[in-house]
Amino acid sequence: MFRPKHPTMPQPTGTVTPPAVVEPTTITPGTPAPSPAPTAPAPSRPVFHLTPGTALALVGGGTAVVLVVGAVLVSMLLAAAVTAASLAICALVIRSLVNAQHRR
Repeated sequence: MFRPKHPTMPQPTGTVTPPAVVEPTTITPGTPAPSPAPTAPAPSRPVFHLTPGTALALVGGGTAVVLVVGAVLVSMLLAAAVTAASLAICALVIRSLVNAQHRR
């Protein structure tokens, strides 16, 4: 029951062609490709321009991300605290009910 069943490989049913013989060929050297002409180096300037508007947008975006992540984390912490408090209240109620049963 727990032993795996492996499928068997069926035998080929058509005509089988023998493998083709590959003969090595010789490589004839061709004319070499001309070397590319040297290009002028690009001027060294910064790729990313940080304008005051861009910096303000980056700061605003980073602040928004921090506030959203903080709100999510605080809400998760609050949910855990509410759950713990409700479980504690349930435990106290059940304990008082069990103690009341033993007294009767």
